[in-house]
Amino acid sequence: MTLEEALTHPTLPIPLAGAIFYDLGRNASYEAAKRGELPVVTFGRKKKAVVSQIALRLGLKTKFGEAA
Repeated sequence: MTLEEALTHPTLPIPLAGAIFYDLGRNASYEAAKRGELPVVTFGRKKKAVVSQIALRLGLKTKFGEAA
């Protein structure tokens, strides 16, 4: 997945978001999420990275316009 494609999704799996936005590996992505450095939302037992919050931190625009 490219950066442009990632910006069209509201959430992404934590390892994928870490790799695309921060060039992190799987374990480093989960550790960043655990520390609060990678914004996540929890659905039951599932955790997903929130693209709009990541984009805001990096000064990027999502498909939906400015990151909220």
